[in-house]
Amino acid sequence: MSELANRIPALFGSCVFNEETMEQYIQSSAMDAWRSCLQEGKALSLAVANDIADGMKAWALEHGATHFTHWFQPMTGITAEKHDSFITPAPDGRVIMEFSGKELIRGEPDASSFPSGGLRATFEARGYTAWDPTSYAFIKGKTLCIPTAFCSYGGEALDKKTPLLRSMEALNRQALRVLKLFGSEEVKHVTPSVGPEQEYFLIDKTLYEQRRDLVYTGRTLFGAKPPKGQELDDHYFGAIRPRVAAYMKDLDEELWKLGVLSKTKHNEVAPAQHEMAPIYTDANTANDQNQLVMETMKKVAERHNLVCLLHEKPFAGVNGSGKHINWSLSTDTGENLFSPGKTPARNARFLLFLAAFIKGVDEYPELLRCSVAFAGNEHRLGAQEAPPAILSIFLGQELEGIVDSIVTESPYARADHQQLRIGVDVLPSIPRDTTDRNRTSPVAFTGNKFEFRMPGSSQSIAGPTTILNTIMADELAGFYEVLKDAEDLNEALHTLIKDVFTRHRRILFDGNGYDASWVEEAKRRGLANLPSTAEALPTYILPKNVELLTRQGVYSKEEILARHEIHMEKYCKILHIEAATLVDMVQHAILNAASTYEDKLCQTILHKHEALPHVTCRVEEALAGTVAELNQQLLEQMESLKQALSAVPDRAPLEEQMRYYHEKVSGGMEAITATVNQLEGLTASAYWPYPTFGELLFSV
Repeated sequence: MSELANRIPALFGSCVFNEETMEQYIQSSAMDAWRSCLQEGKALSLAVANDIADGMKAWALEHGATHFTHWFQPMTGITAEKHDSFITPAPDGRVIMEFSGKELIRGEPDASSFPSGGLRATFEARGYTAWDPTSYAFIKGKTLCIPTAFCSYGGEALDKKTPLLRSMEALNRQALRVLKLFGSEEVKHVTPSVGPEQEYFLIDKTLYEQRRDLVYTGRTLFGAKPPKGQELDDHYFGAIRPRVAAYMKDLDEELWKLGVLSKTKHNEVAPAQHEMAPIYTDANTANDQNQLVMETMKKVAERHNLVCLLHEKPFAGVNGSGKHINWSLSTDTGENLFSPGKTPARNARFLLFLAAFIKGVDEYPELLRCSVAFAGNEHRLGAQEAPPAILSIFLGQELEGIVDSIVTESPYARADHQQLRIGVDVLPSIPRDTTDRNRTSPVAFTGNKFEFRMPGSSQSIAGPTTILNTIMADELAGFYEVLKDAEDLNEALHTLIKDVFTRHRRILFDGNGYDASWVEEAKRRGLANLPSTAEALPTYILPKNVELLTRQGVYSKEEILARHEIHMEKYCKILHIEAATLVDMVQHAILNAASTYEDKLCQTILHKHEALPHVTCRVEEALAGTVAELNQQLLEQMESLKQALSAVPDRAPLEEQMRYYHEKVSGGMEAITATVNQLEGLTASAYWPYPTFGELLFSV
């Protein structure tokens, strides 16, 4: 056995203050109180918090930590931290290392620089962080990181963790009520489980630094298609290159230290594209860990003179990067509520939860679309490589057959042609579906879970997971009200599930989501099609969506409106930065490069005429003419884009600004990109000022 294999068990979780480690540093009475906090929601006393803080400090100091921070997830999309030293002055002029329960439970960072969407005035700087005892503390560098929620002075959530925790509790509450109808009294807790697949690109750092668009925006704003791309499919699951393999080995070890079960790694479809997939865990832990994964990916890349690109579409015309969220529901008794199972008594329960999910997606597609609506993902969704912007569910042949038999009350072929009458004890065993996955589906059932394929690679999974949890919680609440007083539960179950499958079959689609015909078919079915962020985000505050989120206690109305404003404002800012960057690159480098090459061609023509009067210069003349025309066209397009940027209606409502950026600014950028790509294809490489797609994608 290798040295690494021998030390992996000791390495894994070595930088995490997990339950096993806590037992070594914390008194048993405090551990019991902490477990009661997790299982029953009981508050921790200051005495218990002090004991936990003492143990946490002792462990952190032993591991070389000198500072602590309340690690939180503001609405910026990245994590934030303010580091405080353990050092406290002593009366005799020396210092002591101190960390109290009060400091553990609550922090007070300056909140003025974080977006609030109007939840607080600009001059109100105070914000609070509150310890999340359900998420383990960890050491990063020389700092003890304490996962926390983040709220305003008035108590409104300013982060992504708080709504996620609220949605998890709402789902737990409603799922338990439904399970009790089935006699599942032993179940005390239902938890959404999540496994996010993280896609990313790796490129050479030296080349990255030569591309201002990558540095400023995270994506290339132009680039001619290289001679070889992903046509041969020789990247996907192919042999991992040595430089990348060294990076992945280093990444694995860093993630294992942080307790992240990095399980699968491979090349993705595009050159220089890769994927890392962890093992499932509860949604809160998965969210925290995915934030750490993205941060660690970038840090480890620098050690290898690489840059990790997490943008959804860093290279136009090349497969983008998503973050598929594999989502299921688990009980504290070890059951997966989306597993069809082999026991007939469990199948009615499975179908009820399946019906709740189908109904929820069909009733709230706009909300799910909004959860993945932002500037980066706009380049990916519907681009013949990722799920379309139209929400639909793929169930597979097995479940589709079951749904059809229930709706039509016709024989079910896989069960000896037995007619399906739903009852707790009479439904035949449902085998796990053996059909292939539908990669074009935004939401696909994959045996015992749903794969939500629309999220983008750079985004936090908290938003989409919060919406999935909330929709499911609300539908289960409605089901409970229908079933709770039923005289015949079996008959009531049959009627309810049949009705749901009948009314919401339109959301089920097993065809090619990339095909243009699906757009027309979806329109015929009455399904929402919101291809752009500017079209999607206004639906976030539809009355039905606001009512859903407030009804389940996940957001207040004020918090919803604030997030709506933050998302729109961020979209506008990103497009402004991208457009300004493109203008800068064209103005200061590309126009000059094309002009210099044009001049070189003209000089060549003159020299040839002088030296060889009888020889024509048709090639050089045609090339010089085309370059000159394109350069003139580019100049005019750049001036037009500059005018569009100067005419932004920045005093208008944000929704109007967002539409302006989408229609005027984004359209202007696309025109420039097309012209620049033509120029790049014509200009000699010695004159082109930036690394090409081919160099960027095949340099590692």
